[in-house]
Amino acid sequence: MRRMIVAVVAMGLSGAAGLAQPVKVAAPAGSYTLDPSHADLSFRLSHLGFSMYTARFATFDAKLGFDPANLAKNSVTATIDARSLTLPTPPAGFKDTLLGPQWLDAAKYPTIHFRSTKVEPTGPASARITGELTLHGVTKPVTLDAKYNGGWAGIDMDPHARIGFSATGSFRRSAFGVSFGVPAPGTNMGVGDEVQIAIEAEFSGPPKK
Repeated sequence: MRRMIVAVVAMGLSGAAGLAQPVKVAAPAGSYTLDPSHADLSFRLSHLGFSMYTARFATFDAKLGFDPANLAKNSVTATIDARSLTLPTPPAGFKDTLLGPQWLDAAKYPTIHFRSTKVEPTGPASARITGELTLHGVTKPVTLDAKYNGGWAGIDMDPHARIGFSATGSFRRSAFGVSFGVPAPGTNMGVGDEVQIAIEAEFSGPPKK
């Protein structure tokens, strides 16, 4: 446990140092898979202009091609189970409504996909990821702003390489054919068109050498 704490502290310090200088990445290049026990995918949108209603998907997977020497060569694909929508204390029948034809139509479109098409470094520990999002049967470009949080090549208690990222982005749901309840221009009477995304993800990679 002490070794784990020291490693985590060291990773945090290296991440802070990366704000002022190029990141020195201990994690090796290779193929990485999502660690679902250390990942979160949430979204939020305006509710009548009074609050940002926040929900999440509980089941999703992602694969990452990681090359710390050339971020432009990195790639990511993700698959989300639309039926795993998780809501905070929903009223009776509300989840069924959101999974129904007026919203996600999860019976017809059970899976949401994302595939990166370009990765552009924006700083020593950040990048802009452009990709294709397929939602509700429609595919449109979406951009995510990602931050590299740190990584290692593996330790005794975690004998595989590990890296962590945070990412945010947004899109208009009406562009994907989900326009029910969008407020009329100049009003907040309804559910916002802009969907804001927040992602926290750790990936497990090649075994420690």
